[in-house]
Amino acid sequence: MEKILEKSPGGSWVLIGNLKVEPPLFLAPMAGLTHSALRRVIADFGGVGLFSTEMLSARSLAVENPKLSPYLIKTPEESPMSYQLLAGSPREIPPAVERLGELGAAAVDLNLGCGAPRVKRSGSGIALWNDECRLKAVAAEIRKRTSLPFTAKIRLGPGPDPDELRRRVLILEDLGVDALYVHARFDREPFSRNPKWQWVGKIKEWVNLPVIANGGIFSLQDAQKCLEQSGADGLMVGRAAAMKPWIFSIIASKLYGTDSCCRQINLPEIYRAFFEGLASRFPVDRQLGRLKEFTHYFAGNYPFGNRLAMAVQRASSMDEAMEAAVKFFELNAGTEREKAN
Repeated sequence: MEKILEKSPGGSWVLIGNLKVEPPLFLAPMAGLTHSALRRVIADFGGVGLFSTEMLSARSLAVENPKLSPYLIKTPEESPMSYQLLAGSPREIPPAVERLGELGAAAVDLNLGCGAPRVKRSGSGIALWNDECRLKAVAAEIRKRTSLPFTAKIRLGPGPDPDELRRRVLILEDLGVDALYVHARFDREPFSRNPKWQWVGKIKEWVNLPVIANGGIFSLQDAQKCLEQSGADGLMVGRAAAMKPWIFSIIASKLYGTDSCCRQINLPEIYRAFFEGLASRFPVDRQLGRLKEFTHYFAGNYPFGNRLAMAVQRASSMDEAMEAAVKFFELNAGTEREKAN
C-alpha cells in the first residue's frame, strides 16, 4: 500500500507513522551530548517536536538500568522521545525493541550514518548501510517487531552517486521505514565541510516519506537556507543544540509560528542548569566527562571561549570545573556573542 506523506498546509507539523511531530524540529542523537542534562535544558526553552537519545547499542540496551544508565536517564519533560539503535545483526533486535516498549519510546531510529571506527567494527552505522543483505534483515526485523514510528538516519553515501543513493533509500521505504533523517554530507566528510542540503531535495523526490534535513544548522538563517535548498519536511539540529540550547525555540517561533518565544538567555544560568542536571541525576563517574564535552561547544558563545573550555578540561572534579567556569563568566560578562539567532 502506498504511503501518503501527511503534513499541515503551513508546514508546522509532520506525521511520522502515527506520531504527530509539532513543530517539525528534531534533536539529533549525538554521542556524549544527547542525554538528560542537555535535553532538559533544551526543554526549558521549548521548540523541540521530538527529542532523541544518544545512539544506543541494541546488544546492551536490554540490560541497561534506566535509573542509573547515563544513556537512559530522563525526566518527564524530555518528551516525546525517539530512541536510536546501533545494530549489526537482526538477532539483536527483539530484546532491544521489547525494552523500548518498557521505556515508553515514542519512536525508534536506526543509525546508518555513524562512521566511527568502533561502530564500523561492530557492523553498525555506515557498515550496516553498506551491507545490503544485513541492512534488509535488520530493518525488516525492527519493522516486524514494533508498530512504533520507525526512522533511519543516513548520510549521502561514499561519494556523489545519486543512482546508488536512490536505490538504497527506496530499499528503506520498501522495508517500512516511516521517515528519513538525512545528514547531508558524504560518509567521510568532516563537519567542517559545508552540508549538501540540495541532496536532501533529491531524496524527497525519490520517496513518499517525510525527509528531515540534518547538518550545518547553527542559526535561524541556516534553518531558512536549508529549507529553501532542500524543501525538507523538518529540521534536525545537532551540535548547535549544545552551543545554543535555545535555538529550537527561535526556529519554532520564527519559521513555524509556534508560541515558544524564547525566554531571556542567561549563559551562566544555562551552564549551571546543565551542571546541576548532571550532578543530580548521573552517577558520579559519568558526570565530568559529559560536562567537558558540553563545555567544548557552549564555550563558542564567547570570543575567548577557548579559555573556558581549556579551564574545564583541566579540572579533575565537578566542583573544580564549576569554580573555573564561574570565574570565566565573571571575567567575561558582557562579551557574549549575538544570542538571538
